[in-house]
Amino acid sequence: MASNEDNRTGNRVCKHLRSKEMFYESETIKDDGLGSGLFWCMHSQTCLGPDGGAAGDEECLPGRLCYEV
Repeated sequence: MASNEDNRTGNRVCKHLRSKEMFYESETIKDDGLGSGLFWCMHSQTCLGPDGGAAGDEECLPGRLCYEV
């Protein structure tokens, strides 16, 4: 499984953020590993986080109430 260490802005995304690229290996995956733009939260099991906000590599960052390292 790919790491979710750094997103496009260089910040660490929440450990509960998931993207389909995390579940397969391919030479065509972008370096950030989150290229499809399709995300879900492991807490809520939907495209929304437990706080009701969108799950994504630009949303699930430090400062969000549900964010976890």
